[in-house]
Amino acid sequence: MNTLNRRQFMKLMAAAAAAGSIPVISSSRALANESAPPGFYDKPMNGDVRILHVTDVHGQLLPVFFREPNVNLGVGDAYGRFPHIVGKKFLDANEFEPGTPEEYAFTYLNFSKHAERLGRTGGFAHVKTLLDHLRDQAGGQGNTLTVDGGDLWQGSATSLWTRGVDMVEASNILGIDVMVGHWEFTYREDEVLSNVSLFKGDFIGQNVRVLEDSLFGDDYPALVERFDGRGLYDEDTGHAFQPYVIKEINGARIAVVGQAFPRTANANPREFFPDWSFGIREDDMAELVEQIRGDESPDAVVLVSHNGMDVDIKMAERVPGLNAVFGGHTHDGCPLPVKVKNPSGHDCWVTNAGSNGKFVGCMDFRFGDGQLEGLSYQMFPVISGWLKADKEMQAYISQMRQTKYTDTIIQSRRKDARFTPSWVGKTYDEILTEKLGKADRLLYRRGNFMGTWDQVICNALRWEYNADVAMSAGVRWGTTTLEGDWITMDDVMSQVATTYSETYVSEMTGEQLLQTLEAVADNLFDPDPYLQSGGDMVRIGGMDYTISPKKGLGERISEARLDNGEPIDPKKVYKVTGWATVNRTPEGRLIWDVIRDYILKNKGSDEVLRLSKVNNPKVVGMNENPGIADYPGETG
Repeated sequence: MNTLNRRQFMKLMAAAAAAGSIPVISSSRALANESAPPGFYDKPMNGDVRILHVTDVHGQLLPVFFREPNVNLGVGDAYGRFPHIVGKKFLDANEFEPGTPEEYAFTYLNFSKHAERLGRTGGFAHVKTLLDHLRDQAGGQGNTLTVDGGDLWQGSATSLWTRGVDMVEASNILGIDVMVGHWEFTYREDEVLSNVSLFKGDFIGQNVRVLEDSLFGDDYPALVERFDGRGLYDEDTGHAFQPYVIKEINGARIAVVGQAFPRTANANPREFFPDWSFGIREDDMAELVEQIRGDESPDAVVLVSHNGMDVDIKMAERVPGLNAVFGGHTHDGCPLPVKVKNPSGHDCWVTNAGSNGKFVGCMDFRFGDGQLEGLSYQMFPVISGWLKADKEMQAYISQMRQTKYTDTIIQSRRKDARFTPSWVGKTYDEILTEKLGKADRLLYRRGNFMGTWDQVICNALRWEYNADVAMSAGVRWGTTTLEGDWITMDDVMSQVATTYSETYVSEMTGEQLLQTLEAVADNLFDPDPYLQSGGDMVRIGGMDYTISPKKGLGERISEARLDNGEPIDPKKVYKVTGWATVNRTPEGRLIWDVIRDYILKNKGSDEVLRLSKVNNPKVVGMNENPGIADYPGETG
């Protein structure tokens, strides 16, 4: 079977346009200011160049609900520093008042109440309207640059089924000029390169290299032919993509350096990118910035990064010559930049623009006397009801969702390329609007530890395999479902849509299980951000435990026991289930089919899916940490 490729997808869209299904309408830039507080979306130009920033959209083209975390612990130098402040302390640190739209956008506080009143956030049609408004206020698009911090092409059913093409087309309409990647690399190399060609902007990354075995191997001529110049930017340096670009904006030269997620090869299956390597490569970054400043004479050097905010802060402190970092990966909605000084004496502002299309960051650069004189920054929540939908973008999204699902869509990396037969012939929209059951509480995912959506996933896995324990990766994407709302297939797919979503069941000793938890905890809570993985704690269903984040490797996990109260015996063998393994391809069903069947067969006669328990681990020694609040399992 072959995937629905770029050519097929574009042919379908062209045919729909020819039939009059996609109206060709100039974009609407009008704002719904009758609902927004006066001036809420205004930022008059305060300089010469405006850089607009979105990141970690995760395939979400439509407006969504997304609850911010009540647990985002900072350790080491990150203690008490943005983004590791939550709840009321976050409001105080930013001088936001309780009950305001900012409370809804940036914190978990009163989330359900705010969601009922203010509605969904994000949506590309609404983001487009806001971007165009901010471009107009800067004196026109020619005075602006729009950058994306990665994780754009993955995270929804439609991005999976089109292999990211839907997001590339949408980003072209949105006007993204430069982007970097992470989950983008979990499509196969030829799909990534096809999307890079389709993208009208620049796909960059100084830390993505072609492996030496590929560069100097016997099949090198075939590699060059396959990449066709799209994945081998520089044979001498080994750069797979452009490491940086120079943009001439309103008379200023802006150097934009790219940084992909450094740990892609550890966090995701290497089979998808057999010819590429990744890494932090700080020394290479410093050398590159020095070269740019010497050879290109830029007015400013900025980094578009998918490092995660703590890594970005450390890099900004250590790499001379950076003026600003537009970061991604950790999904942090930070209205104020973290300001650091790097070894060259430059002030560097480190920012992160949240996730799911929920925010737009806006930074103005003011130049004078041949140097950067000042920066100003503001972060805008995208409250969908306050922004009229851009008509061109809305028409594109609506028509794309009328594409019909076919059996040529590869959802699995297994050779049999399984798909869901009952979906064949239905449109994407028909599939994704299927109502499965109602939520008995707010279902969310974001936070260092267990979320209620994670519990649904773990419960479904244990139900499928009659397992003692379920493990689900601590990824930070996945939208929120309100209490009492229908759980749809769109909701399910926003939690689990990846190219390697097969499930598995295996046997593990109690010792192996505890060692796994210790290793993940060390990745999350190592004081050195360069040694952190950037994700959250693995989610565990069917088992409770205590975690002491301040302790060292091998000492953080204790008091582990099954739901029935039985302590975990290091020598006993347990039946453990999970999904999305990075290594061997499992034999089990795809996770979204498992979740769908679990909800349909376990909801009550009133259509409500009830969670009898949430396996929140007990957190010890963090009561004074401003990165945890209102957590049910916090002690001492």
